[in-house]
Amino acid sequence: MVTIFWHPDGVDQCSGQTSPLHERVDGKIMRTMLGKACGGGVARFVVATSLMAATPLPMIAPAYAAGDLLIAPTRVVFDGRRGTEVILNNIGNEEATYRITLELRRMNDKGRLDDVDQANANEKEMAALGVIRFAPRRVTLPPNQPQSIRVGMQAADSLPDGEYRAHMLFRAIPKTPAADAAQDAGNGLKIQLIPIYGISIPVIVRKGDLKATAAMSNLRIGADNEGPTLEFDLSRQGDKSIFGEIHVTKPGVAEPISIAKGIAIYPEITMRNVSLPLPPEVASKMHGEVVISYYEAPEAGGGLITQIRQVLP
Repeated sequence: MVTIFWHPDGVDQCSGQTSPLHERVDGKIMRTMLGKACGGGVARFVVATSLMAATPLPMIAPAYAAGDLLIAPTRVVFDGRRGTEVILNNIGNEEATYRITLELRRMNDKGRLDDVDQANANEKEMAALGVIRFAPRRVTLPPNQPQSIRVGMQAADSLPDGEYRAHMLFRAIPKTPAADAAQDAGNGLKIQLIPIYGISIPVIVRKGDLKATAAMSNLRIGADNEGPTLEFDLSRQGDKSIFGEIHVTKPGVAEPISIAKGIAIYPEITMRNVSLPLPPEVASKMHGEVVISYYEAPEAGGGLITQIRQVLP
């Protein structure tokens, strides 16, 4: 049996605390709680978490869901082409409205994505916001109704060669429930929490003949409050990001014992830590010689990026 984890591009900020079970790359699932008080005040609480699937996703157009929103693909790269579509699908039982925005994020050495205010953005980040175009910016979807979002880019002739990235956030707009007059008649403060789900995906613009290589080092078995982990350092050289999946194999065994999808390292860093969960059935096999292979995503060709072999105690 192969254990497969999907680490969709991200989880990220808020308190900065995320379970090592999730690869913090992008595509975050964000839940915002809107608290409505009787006196007219509004309290806002934000919690970030990420999405993990235990089964492989489609090879041609990967997709994932948060709440009742399904999105495909989970990553957009403009590398010579000028336009594409992202498909949204409301898989819930009620009509839902979503707002679409572009946001800036930077990867840190733990692999998490930190929000970047435009006031603190660098020149390359602001250029990404200027060159990426999309429409519509708000959609209302009946149940099981797909909607395409057109994503394109302006002419980038004046931009220096390099990789430019922003993150497209799809955020649900909650329906405001009617106030309950009977409950509001008292003198107490009433707070109602309404979850708001969102997914973000990276939109990447590449200009020029960009290249990058990666290497893995310092392979070790670690632990967190969820249990044992497989940890290593992932380094990058070059002028573009690297994205793919990790396969854990044993010599002489054809089938991987574990696969982690959606592992990325972006150009703003040259090294990051990767920490992957080890379920009991996988941890029991992580002794002796193991082979850790980093492959391109299947839709990018599936070629081997780098590999490390090591004997673990």
